Amino acid sequence: MQVRRSLAAALAAGSLLLAGCAGDDLSEDAANDDDSTPAASAGGPVNISGQNFPEATLVASMYEQLLEDAGYDPTVRLVDSRSVYIETFPGDVDVVPEYVGGIVNELNARKLGDQAEPFTAGDGKELAEQGSDLLEEQGITLLDVSEATDTNAFFVTQEYAEENGVTKLSDLEGTSVVLAAAPDCEGRLDCEGGLVDEYGIDVTKVLPLGFASDQTYQSVLDGESQLGLTSTTDGTLESQGLVVLEDDKAIQPAQNLVPAVSSAFLEERPDVAEKLNELMAALTTENLTELNGRIAVDREKPEDVAREFLEQEGLL
Repeated sequence: MQVRRSLAAALAAGSLLLAGCAGDDLSEDAANDDDSTPAASAGGPVNISGQNFPEATLVASMYEQLLEDAGYDPTVRLVDSRSVYIETFPGDVDVVPEYVGGIVNELNARKLGDQAEPFTAGDGKELAEQGSDLLEEQGITLLDVSEATDTNAFFVTQEYAEENGVTKLSDLEGTSVVLAAAPDCEGRLDCEGGLVDEYGIDVTKVLPLGFASDQTYQSVLDGESQLGLTSTTDGTLESQGLVVLEDDKAIQPAQNLVPAVSSAFLEERPDVAEKLNELMAALTTENLTELNGRIAVDREKPEDVAREFLEQEGLL
């Protein structure tokens, strides 16, 4: 999705400046080694991009540390929305921590525009298969799909929910609300578009305050907005007096975590797949939610939380 695509600026402090393109020439030895098919060379520069919100920052740090441990020289550049990095992926970008529904529907929308019918399969592997032609055409390979999933979610204050008898999004049918969300939310089926078209909610305004950002939380808490955009693995809501409304009409596509890699880069560096697939196998929705909470509530640094998890799982 979107996921979440991208939040709090402090949590993005680990972001680095984007360096030069990856894809060094293969070493002569590797190229001439008959026992290596295809010939490949580990190491060298690798450019990682992604969205700038706490969970994406956390997972990008995991990628960075894993690949650095494998002998690569990673650089990371996180941006506000998927539409930014997709312009140079693949190309200037080699690897992206992604969400299946997010990237498949992004490519679908870019190809077909307003006429695109979104992919909505509830299973991540099925959704990846549905989007396989789009991914191949773009030159992107999805590695193993994790069981960890994180879809868009919409929250209100606990007080608002109780006063209005609201527990699910369909309870807001016909209600006028201001929505605090990511800048690219407007019109999307899994965001403002779905709230309007599928749920019949009167979204009078979308405030582009960010995906699960401090500004989005505060806007809802202050009453500037009635509805805010976050994710299903947001570990901060209860402590803030906020509650997620059930997506009872299931407008969210499967958003399992998955590494998206430039197909050309992967052909030259196939060892990247092994490292990142091991991470996907270790992540679950439960442990991802707990890790997110350590960053957003306990204010631990994403890179520290990432390293501790990787060490506990025996990946570092």
